[in-house]
Amino acid sequence: MKCLILTVATLFASLITASAQLDASASRALLQRIVPKQATSFVVQSLPAESNKDVFEIESIDNKIVLRGNNGVAIASALYYYLNEYCHCQLTWNGSNLNLPAILPAIKSKVHKTTPYEYRYYMNYCTFNYSMSWWDWKRWEKEIDWMALHGINMPLAITGEEYTWYEVYKDMGFTDKDLQGFFCGPSYFSWFWMGNLDAYGGPLPLTWMKQHFKLQQQIIARQRALGMKPVLPAFTGHVPAAFKQKFPTAKLKQTNWTNGFADTYILDSEDPLFAQIGKRFLQKQAAFFGTDHLYSADTFNENEPPSDEPGFLSKLSTRVYDGMKQADTAAIWVMQGWLFYSDRKFWKAPQIEALLKAVPNDKMLLLDLATEIEPVWKRTEAFYGKSWIWNMLNNFGGNTNLFGRMETVAMEPAKALHDSKSGQLKGIGLTMEAIEQNPVMYELMMDNTWRNGSIDLGVWLPQYVRNRYGVADAHALKAWDVLRQTVYTVPADKYKRDGAESIIQGRPTLDSSTRWTKTNLNYDAKDLLPAWDEMVQAAATCRNSDGFQFDLVDVTRQVLANYALPLQRKFVAAYHQKNNADFNIYSQQFIDLIDDMDKLLATRKDFLLGPWIADARRWGATEKEKALYEMNAKDLITLWGNANCPLNEYACRQWSGLLNSFYKPRWQQFFQELGAAMLAGKEVDVAAFQKEIAQWEWKWVNQRKDYPTITTGNPVETAKALHHKYRSIIEHQ
Repeated sequence: MKCLILTVATLFASLITASAQLDASASRALLQRIVPKQATSFVVQSLPAESNKDVFEIESIDNKIVLRGNNGVAIASALYYYLNEYCHCQLTWNGSNLNLPAILPAIKSKVHKTTPYEYRYYMNYCTFNYSMSWWDWKRWEKEIDWMALHGINMPLAITGEEYTWYEVYKDMGFTDKDLQGFFCGPSYFSWFWMGNLDAYGGPLPLTWMKQHFKLQQQIIARQRALGMKPVLPAFTGHVPAAFKQKFPTAKLKQTNWTNGFADTYILDSEDPLFAQIGKRFLQKQAAFFGTDHLYSADTFNENEPPSDEPGFLSKLSTRVYDGMKQADTAAIWVMQGWLFYSDRKFWKAPQIEALLKAVPNDKMLLLDLATEIEPVWKRTEAFYGKSWIWNMLNNFGGNTNLFGRMETVAMEPAKALHDSKSGQLKGIGLTMEAIEQNPVMYELMMDNTWRNGSIDLGVWLPQYVRNRYGVADAHALKAWDVLRQTVYTVPADKYKRDGAESIIQGRPTLDSSTRWTKTNLNYDAKDLLPAWDEMVQAAATCRNSDGFQFDLVDVTRQVLANYALPLQRKFVAAYHQKNNADFNIYSQQFIDLIDDMDKLLATRKDFLLGPWIADARRWGATEKEKALYEMNAKDLITLWGNANCPLNEYACRQWSGLLNSFYKPRWQQFFQELGAAMLAGKEVDVAAFQKEIAQWEWKWVNQRKDYPTITTGNPVETAKALHHKYRSIIEHQ
């Protein structure tokens, strides 16, 4: 098997070309996937790049729509521009409108677009787990098409990295037993790759590694065929615990990312083995997948270096880069700038400057990872001369909420592009921790790709709504005007992360929030009600639109999720007043609300727990593997780690199945404790309850259960019924 894989990998690598030129057959295949009935109405032609920047043209010739571009991404972007501007169509994760007119609209005068951004980056390490843990090739194929249509040309590509490391360490004499305590379960690769944890959620079956090695080959081949340049991983020092037995004189640093996880081991960059292993890994990886010379490496992700001395940090950075250079003289180090955002106490100007300046300017590319929240480039002299990319993060953990900094995303990329202080700004990108929520924000961000100036939301948003719903509707436009002014407007001095979650998802408490369940909204909850009203009225015209159905459910979900907090405050007040009658009324209303939300979310596949679990189990070759993957899938979105993990609810979701089987029983047990305490005339021991419920949660994570994978109910009628039931109650609470 190993020889076969190596032979296939070598052949695969030999087919890779360094330049991202147009592969017309790959572009025609994309047309067949996106617009199969109209694919023959499009003609694909080559166009040279302009000043190393992607370019496209669209023109009508002989009743055909001619798409010209310098590579597949440019062709796909031309197609999407045509679909948006001329056919009023749209393609998103959460609802698409590809109802093209029977006769394709002609283009009166040729359209010519050149992007001002050399790079359009895509993905965060965390995206690979919070959203992509269980994806197969069919789902990846859809995502790569989405990337191309939205102008992405620089995707992070780390699927299957574990197999490359397996081969490297086997070559170094490590046994499968040595590595069992190293590789984590499939839900936790993001943090394993960043050196934060070992083994948790494992042991990882070799079948998984081989399956995802093949999947990575498919992913990278398709990305390159469309003109993308994948960013592959590099070595940053994270080694197995068994390393200290194999190499007893090696200089290792023991770290602990957070309580609840075992220590990890980082090989000191001064140790000669550091460069050797880094070179081995890149050479093995290049043999398997080829290279576009872009390598992702993040030193000390959410772990502080042992010294803040600039000289130490400079030498460390030099050695990491030299490890890449030894294997690939054309290597460019791509660094997530998360550490500069998340740990300002350590990473002050002298430390950042020392880390960055040790590497040649043309050999490092910085990702300002959450520029829309805090533009780090503004306090680092644009990363001290390095090339960098303006990114929107927007979502943490895949949490379910309506949220976004719409004005910032519309205005600031172009402002930075034309700012004399922005240095070597080379691109824009999306670095969300999870996808498949708030599609408007991702459409908006990537609409910057082919513009030199800022986006006028007064023009852009009505067109977005028209394209999304397939019709022009006054009520829909009014709804979106309210959404723009509420959920998508964020005060500059607040909300350093994403939006508020619902108290429903918090581990039961008498407080108004928990550690990871923040309930403080960036708007007044009642101000969202007019948007709900207008969406319900828009249903008369828009009800058949896939995008509208998602949005109606999403707005309804958000209104009800917000209502949970004042309802919780009522039963908490009744408990403190020892008013048993009111307590019973409000606690039952809280449970009824959860039931109603679960029923609503069951109408859309976007909000089902079932597919997440079923997709995880599908990867298992044996019942033991299936059970392991099911545990991984449930754990990540609830406890995150074991029963004592401090990250519980970090990645919480409002999903049908999760609400009724996890959040609802937790609250019911809490209500039983509160009721018993009132009857006994004593105060409830919340700390003791939370310890007990953590054990119940752990049992839920490890139990075998299937959940619905198909929808039930009508999204429009269910939302309208809930509007009738709750609208007046919420307004007059």
